[in-house]
Amino acid sequence: MDAPELVQFSAVAIILLLAFFYGGTFLISLRIGRRKENADNFMTAGNQVGFGISAASMTATWIWASSMYASATSGYTYGISGPIHYGLWGALMILFIYPFGRRIRKLAPRAHTLAEIMYARHGRSSQLMLAGSNVVGSLISLMSNFIAGGVLISLLSPLNFIQGVLIIAGGVLLYTLWSGFRASVLTDVIQLLGMLGAVAILIPIVFFAAGFPAAFETGAANLTPAQGNFFSSEAFFNQGAPYIAAVLAYAIGNQTIAQRLFAVREDLIKPTFVTAAVGYGSTVIGIGMFGVLALYLGLEPLDGDINNLIPQMAGSYLPAALVALFFLLILGALSSTADSDLAALSSIVMTDGYGHTVAGRAKADPRRMLLVGRATMIVATALAVTFASMRLNILDLLVFVGALWGALVFPVIASFYWNKVSNKAFTVSTIAAVAAFLPVRFGWVPADGASGFLIDVASVVGVGVVLGLMAFGFFGLRVAKIVGLAAIVIVAPFGIGFLHDYATLSGSLVAYAVSTVVCYAMSVRNPDSFDFTTIEQQVGDFDRVEPASPTTRPDDIRSTR
Repeated sequence: MDAPELVQFSAVAIILLLAFFYGGTFLISLRIGRRKENADNFMTAGNQVGFGISAASMTATWIWASSMYASATSGYTYGISGPIHYGLWGALMILFIYPFGRRIRKLAPRAHTLAEIMYARHGRSSQLMLAGSNVVGSLISLMSNFIAGGVLISLLSPLNFIQGVLIIAGGVLLYTLWSGFRASVLTDVIQLLGMLGAVAILIPIVFFAAGFPAAFETGAANLTPAQGNFFSSEAFFNQGAPYIAAVLAYAIGNQTIAQRLFAVREDLIKPTFVTAAVGYGSTVIGIGMFGVLALYLGLEPLDGDINNLIPQMAGSYLPAALVALFFLLILGALSSTADSDLAALSSIVMTDGYGHTVAGRAKADPRRMLLVGRATMIVATALAVTFASMRLNILDLLVFVGALWGALVFPVIASFYWNKVSNKAFTVSTIAAVAAFLPVRFGWVPADGASGFLIDVASVVGVGVVLGLMAFGFFGLRVAKIVGLAAIVIVAPFGIGFLHDYATLSGSLVAYAVSTVVCYAMSVRNPDSFDFTTIEQQVGDFDRVEPASPTTRPDDIRSTR
C-alpha cells in the first residue's frame, strides 16, 4: 500500500524547531549551573533528588528514541504482540531494579558508579570490567539515539542524515556539558511531560487518519499466521524472551540507571521505580503500535530501512502542525537518554578512571575531575557521531548489548549479598561467560549434535538463573532457589533440543548460566569472608564535604513526595 506523501519541513523550519528545543534546554541548564561547580553534585546531584523529579527522570531515561523505534520495529516484525513483549517486559525490569537498588544504597549511600563499589568490594579488575562494559554500552546507546535523530531529520526536511546527527549531537552536548547530571534530570522532567502529552494526542490521530479500526479487518491479509497470533511462539522466543534477559542485564549493569539510583533520596527508591515502570510500559507499547499499524497497512519502510517506520507513519498521516509536535516528541525522547549517557560516561571516567585509578580517592582534585568529565562528554559525542554513520539496526544493538551484559548480572548481584565472592571469581566468571556468549550468538559453533545439546542444557540453566534472580530480589534466597530449580525442571523437557534454534535467546541464557556456575564454583569454598561495612568507608564524596541536611542545601535538586 502506498502511504500519503510525507510532510516535509523547510530547512529553516526544522532549524527553528531545533533551536527552540535545544535553546530552551540550554537556558534551563544555565539557571541551575553554579559558578563554582561541585564534582559530586555534577555526578549525583547531592544524593537528594526527590520523588517527582527522580521518577520523571527515570521514566524519560528509559523511554529513549531507540526504545520507541525498536518497539515499532517489533510490532512491524511480530504483529500486535511485539510491542507488548517489548514494553511490558521492559517495564517489569524497571520494577525489578528497586529491591537490588535498596541493598546497593545501603552498602554505599554516597557512591557515584557501580564500578566504584566493585573496586571497594573486589579490586581493580572487577571495577574496570564493569566500568568498561558501561562505557561500551553507553556509547552504543548514544550512537543509537543519534541514529534515530538523524533518520528523523533526514525524512522530514531537506537536511541529510549526517547533518541531522551532527545537529542532535551538538544540541545535547550544549546543555549537558554545563551542569552534568543535574542538567540531565531537570530537563528530563520537561521532556517527559512533553512526550506523554504528545503520545496521548498523536497516536489516536494517526490511527483514525490511517482508517482504523476498519483497517484491522481489511489489512489482516498482510500478516503471516505468526504475526496474526497474539500468543505467537515466534514473537516470544525471538523478541519477548531475549528481551526479558537483556533488560534484566540493562537494569543491573547500566550506569544511567545506577546514577539515578544514587541520586534519589534513599527512602524514595521504591515509589520512583514503580512509577517509572508504569510510565515506560504505557508509552512504549503505545508508540510500538505505529509498527503494527504499518504492518496492517502493508507499508514498506522507506529505503528498506525499518528505522524509518515511526517518522514515516507520522509524516504520512499527520498534518504539518502535528508533525512538528511529533518531531519535538522524538527529540525529547532521544535527548533525555543521550544526555543521560553523557552524564553516565563522564561519571565513569571521573570516578573510576581519574578518581580511583589515576589519582586515588584521597588525592583526587575535584576541579580536575570536572575538567575530565566535560572532556569525556566531548570525546564520547565525537565517537558516537562517527559510529552513527554506520546506521546499524537499533533493535539488534539493544538486544546484543543487553545479552552481553548478561555475563555480569550474577557476579554483580552476588557481590552485593554473598561475602564469599572474590575478585578472581568475578573476573573469571565474566570472561568465561562472554567467551561462551559470542560463538553461540553469532553461530560460530554448530547448533546441532553435541554442541547443540550443550547449548540447550546451558540455556535451560540460564532460564533458572534469570527467574531465580527475579524471585531473589523480592522474596529472598530460599524462594529464589525453589523458583530457579522449578524453572529448570519444567523447561528442560521441551527446551533441550529446541532452544539452540534461537541464537539471540540461547546466547543470552548461556551467558547467564556460565557466569553463575563459574562464579558459584569459584566462591563456595572461599575461606575468606568479606566485611560489607568496609564499602562505605571507601566510597563517598570526592569533594570531602560532609553531607548536610536538605534545608542547608537550597541549590540541590529536590521535590516533595
